Amino acid sequence: MQPHFFSNYHEFDPFLQEEQARGLTDLCEKFGSYGLYSEESLNEGIGEGLPQRFDAAFNFIKTGGRFGQAHEDLATLAARTNYFRETYAYGDEVAAPGIEFFYRNVELIEQAKKIFDRPVIEPAIVYANILLPGQELATHTDVPEFRGLNRRLHPQWMLVVMHHSGLFDSWRMPIATSVSWYQDTEGGAFAFYPKGADQPARTHSVRFNSAVIMDTDSVFHGVDRVQELDSPMPAFRSGMRLNAIGHRRWAVLDGAEEIGRYRWEEMRFSISWKAYCFIDNADKERWHTHSEDLNVETVLDTLCADLRERGRLQDGRPSNRELAEILVDEYIHFPKPCETCT
Repeated sequence: MQPHFFSNYHEFDPFLQEEQARGLTDLCEKFGSYGLYSEESLNEGIGEGLPQRFDAAFNFIKTGGRFGQAHEDLATLAARTNYFRETYAYGDEVAAPGIEFFYRNVELIEQAKKIFDRPVIEPAIVYANILLPGQELATHTDVPEFRGLNRRLHPQWMLVVMHHSGLFDSWRMPIATSVSWYQDTEGGAFAFYPKGADQPARTHSVRFNSAVIMDTDSVFHGVDRVQELDSPMPAFRSGMRLNAIGHRRWAVLDGAEEIGRYRWEEMRFSISWKAYCFIDNADKERWHTHSEDLNVETVLDTLCADLRERGRLQDGRPSNRELAEILVDEYIHFPKPCETCT
């Protein structure tokens, strides 16, 4: 039986002081240049040759997204989800000066304590996502972390499988995530399933200086399509960057060639904040000292043993790619498209 994921959540509206919120739009432009999320490498070893989040990508291609728009060709669907991202802060490293007040935001920390009923909070990362007209974000759950395994060193889809399997809860690092917005955008609503994947989605419109916080590692969520322009959406591909060109204008460049130009109000800019949530300082110390860490072989042995009990595997282990696809198919069950939603 699969775990039934649900989460309490909190919505902020307004979120920050107005001056602070306006400052974050300035910070976005000052940061200047954003690369594509798809620049993250393919998997090696287990899942070799597959994209890091092939679980969400394959489901999006199969279903056509939250509204079942599967009639589009593969290249168009891929471009719709090939959005732009950069990290503003990670651990003790700050890449975007001026983000420090946000990283240690007291209200986010207090709400994070309530998400898991854990009093010790350690902010982990702040990053920005930018979607352009016609883009959307496939329904997914975020990449979790376990003691000894994280997204920098291990396949992202495998970490997602581990959480959905329910077999590694004792090693899981609970993470609270906030998403916040700093303009009013046509379309691009944040859709999430706090009562589980088999229940209707709740949607949060993109409104200036609003935010939500929840357990996005457990709660399926995505972004509805940002309102399209009259001109066709470019085929965003590896190597392209979104650059600020002044006066709230942005351009996508492929090397020196301009692919598209956009006004700020046509884009969808969000900032995500993530923090580890610990039971106590001893729990936090186990993480810092790497005691009781998991390793990949233990994980794969455990998953394969469970697959055999479920009748999905015989003796032995299939190829890396075949095993990856079996694991995703068995453990990750996405919400069904809502063809009647408006």
